[in-house]
Amino acid sequence: MSDDRIASAFERIEAALGRIERCANAPALSPGSSSEEIAELAARHAALRETVAASLDELDQLIERLER
Repeated sequence: MSDDRIASAFERIEAALGRIERCANAPALSPGSSSEEIAELAARHAALRETVAASLDELDQLIERLER
């Protein structure tokens, strides 16, 4: 992987982290939110966390191979 591609990957990660931070700092769900809506949101959040963790693991492995 070239330095440009690594830099691009880091830029995408930084952008994603910025989006995550904005969402984390956004106002909570409205008081009228149902427990079903909250459960659905929690499930989507868990799935997203798994996807991000897998992507970060893959990036770690790629970077490790490049450093050898």
